[in-house]
Amino acid sequence: MAKVKIAELREKSQAELTQTLDQYKRELLDLKVQQVAGAAAAKSSKIRDMRKNIARVLTAITQQTRDAARAEYAGKKHIPKELRVKKTRALRRALTKEELSRKTLRQRKKEAHFSRRQYAIKA
Repeated sequence: MAKVKIAELREKSQAELTQTLDQYKRELLDLKVQQVAGAAAAKSSKIRDMRKNIARVLTAITQQTRDAARAEYAGKKHIPKELRVKKTRALRRALTKEELSRKTLRQRKKEAHFSRRQYAIKA
């Protein structure tokens, strides 16, 4: 079996992907039985291709379910952790722009009463 394209798999529905997955698993089982029976070495490359095809189908299924979940949670306040943006640990814990711009009462008073001095510079 030739290598299946992930772009083709993304166009299929969830049910079609499940059928494709079952078909590939059956083919893999047949290939493994033939390998145990003592078939040619060419079967081992077909087994590898079949395993990779199964992985591609599973990847497409996972992507579709995640996209559906993202669409469901779009615009809501709380999003499940597995759907959130990964980034880095430091970036996730960094202050937001709003938190960075906030000032204490003491800081606001200080800025109001002791504004920055401006000096005229000779040209």
